[in-house]
Amino acid sequence: MVAEAKEVGKNRTRESYGRYLEDFKVGDVYEHRPGRTITESDNTWFTLLTMNQHPVHFDKAYAAKGEFKKPLVNSALTLSIVTGMSVSDISQKAIANLGWDKIKLTGPVFVGDTIYAESEVLEVRESKSRPTQGIVTVKTTGKTSEGLVFLTYERSVLIPKRGHGVDERRRTHQISDSKTGHRVRLREPGQGDGPSTRAVHR
Repeated sequence: MVAEAKEVGKNRTRESYGRYLEDFKVGDVYEHRPGRTITESDNTWFTLLTMNQHPVHFDKAYAAKGEFKKPLVNSALTLSIVTGMSVSDISQKAIANLGWDKIKLTGPVFVGDTIYAESEVLEVRESKSRPTQGIVTVKTTGKTSEGLVFLTYERSVLIPKRGHGVDERRRTHQISDSKTGHRVRLREPGQGDGPSTRAVHR
């Protein structure tokens, strides 16, 4: 997890997580922590919530007759968890998730397995149409605590450059000055130096 404390006002700091475009280097590998032990309720709840009615995920008697002799953890669940594990390192500051590619399911996951993930930076490039942003592509791998690779995929995300993150944009709102008729823009506390209001003419 990448974290820093930013000064946003006098005697005021705010936690900030994630990486800017400049922080990514091709070839770097991030080991995502903590891991996650998959429970039976995780698997059953997620499978039925997402309208997947295949009994191999929640019917022990059915699964006992199959290839693995016990229920399989839903692969959409493991994909979701592994992606979530990578957020603090890869996409905590992302403008948008651009997509997954080359998703491969290379091994089974069962209830009780503890899974981990890591990501390798494959490409970093500036956006041609957005000068303050760029695109980062990573290859993410999911592994069990025994070292079995059960999932790999590539993911691309749109990342801001330093100084252009969403949490660095000034948030303002406007009210009408009853005396002058002008619109007055109010800056929220902790939104940088300078006067907290300024007139906005109609």
